[in-house]
Amino acid sequence: MASFVPTKQFLGAPSSTDIGSSRLGSLQLPSKLSSSNFHVPSRPSHPKRLEIQAAGSTFGNYFRVTTFGESHGGGVGCIIDGCPPCLPLSESDMQVELDRRRPGQSRITTPRKETDTCKISSGTADGLTTGSPIKIEVPNTDQRGNDYSEMSLAYRPSHADATYDFKYGVRSVQGGGRSSARETIGRVAAGAVAKKILKLYSGAEVLAYVSQVHQVVLPEDLIDHQNVTLEQIESNIVRCPDPEYAEKMIAAIDAVRVRGDSVGGVVTCIVRNLPRGLGTPVFDKLEAELAKACMSLPATKGFEFGSGFAGTFMTGSEHNDEFYMDEHCRIRTRTNRSGGIQGGISNGEVINMRIGFKPTSTISRKQQTVTRDKHETELIARGRHDPCVVPRAVPMVEAMVALVLVDQLMAQYSQCMMFPINPELQEPLQSLTPESAEVTL
Repeated sequence: MASFVPTKQFLGAPSSTDIGSSRLGSLQLPSKLSSSNFHVPSRPSHPKRLEIQAAGSTFGNYFRVTTFGESHGGGVGCIIDGCPPCLPLSESDMQVELDRRRPGQSRITTPRKETDTCKISSGTADGLTTGSPIKIEVPNTDQRGNDYSEMSLAYRPSHADATYDFKYGVRSVQGGGRSSARETIGRVAAGAVAKKILKLYSGAEVLAYVSQVHQVVLPEDLIDHQNVTLEQIESNIVRCPDPEYAEKMIAAIDAVRVRGDSVGGVVTCIVRNLPRGLGTPVFDKLEAELAKACMSLPATKGFEFGSGFAGTFMTGSEHNDEFYMDEHCRIRTRTNRSGGIQGGISNGEVINMRIGFKPTSTISRKQQTVTRDKHETELIARGRHDPCVVPRAVPMVEAMVALVLVDQLMAQYSQCMMFPINPELQEPLQSLTPESAEVTL
């Protein structure tokens, strides 16, 4: 939906008196086109206003999430549309996840002090969802807009400053506006709702942890994906479930933090007990949806699932996951190089994926850049930033994965569960746990 810029202009917006002569309002006619066969519509007579058409803030088809707000505006949050009614839901369900994401939680994260206290403004009654849109708000309480005065004149290297100007011609300077990772608060809040639906209805569990910081790589065989727990992941500030490697990762972050530099890393995410059959063939394969969701997070640079690029070094006989019948007469695979997805559809095994995050772009070291008026210069960025984003990215990855899966769960229910299923080949989506039975009464 189009919106108009208010009286207070964005950075770089031309005034109403010169917009007609600005490049934003000009149109270059190709030399081969004449005025006789090319018509330029006349401008309306009402006062000229700069119109910005922005998109890309809504995710999902059935469980739809729209995030809103800027890093240094009044607040951030999300609107969830399509959440089933009668789901027990309170602020505390989301606050647990927001506390894992919030800034200032340890010395290896940004020192910005925010409680990130959420409030449900609509969509619930007497502790249950009503089926109507759910609005979740989180106020900003520790803004320091003056820290970004230099960025109003020059672009931060590898940040979104330049590309936002290239696209819109205007941008919100303070904190990067919508490009700031603070936007992910809405995702994490909505992801908490999605995780609760998955757990209560189907017994599925989404867990992520840090598996690499810079050159410290956690060996894959050290973590048992069938039994790793949230408590193990949350037992240290870097969110690595192995204590020895956690200390090495913390040391690696500390080493660059004191130098005003940054490092990247990898977050591994697993999904246990996911129903079979989620995802669709061809364009909407489950791994493709997961890749899009995870790669939409700030600072992401790579996505792998299953064997990933390591599988390219194997032969087919080495890589194939052979089938067998387990003690419950269920078809299983002896190995899981497919990562729990085959043909774009979940097969009941543990889904596993890895997401690569680049070093934080904003660092407090001198860098070469260019000003908005196209002059080369030097820049030392101010502000408060994570020396490594991966510890706080863990709940963000979990949220995006959960949003994909709850959307796919609803799609599978509507397409394949309306009529009697084939019990020889298909399984019910709903878990038979006491918790799910209690919710569905």
